[in-house]
Amino acid sequence: MSRRKLTADEIELWRKVAKQAERMHPEIPQSVHPVTLPKPKPTKPPKPRFDAFEVGQNAPGKPARHALKPAISESLRTSPVQMDTKAFGRMKRGKIKPEGKLDLHGMRIDTAYPALIRFVLTAQASGKRLVLVVTGKGKDRDEPGPIPTPRGVLRNQVPQWLALPPLAQAVLQVTQAHISHGGEGAYYVYLRRTR
Repeated sequence: MSRRKLTADEIELWRKVAKQAERMHPEIPQSVHPVTLPKPKPTKPPKPRFDAFEVGQNAPGKPARHALKPAISESLRTSPVQMDTKAFGRMKRGKIKPEGKLDLHGMRIDTAYPALIRFVLTAQASGKRLVLVVTGKGKDRDEPGPIPTPRGVLRNQVPQWLALPPLAQAVLQVTQAHISHGGEGAYYVYLRRTR
């Protein structure tokens, strides 16, 4: 809608009203008649400047690889040492002879778990400190499917079982055995003292 100019009658009416009204700011000089301001010229917004770019420059890089659960041997290697450091070093080098041994070769999970519980709790009750649990390395899978399957069911389950009750209160440290005692297919289980 465009603004129209005031007529002479409207200007005269405005002057009569302005004479009767009190000025809000008397220090500002009074104009003879209202000035119509010129119509503002529309200003165009400045054109945005685009820097040189390439398609996909802000796209994230290659997606991160899936963070799979670390291997049991890796998680045992990085777990903190709970026992005497000197004895732990000797145990890792195979210098300490285990006082008991449980061989789980050929067992299924349903028979291996109760056997492990019975063996560990009996060994702790008899005052043994270091026992060896042999799980075997496990068989390679014939068909590697889309879901990674760890090799050796018992090999992966035994450290988890040892970290759960009722065995957690008896076990102080679990680590992979030295090659002379079975290597990757066996675990040293260092037991707490009974009080």
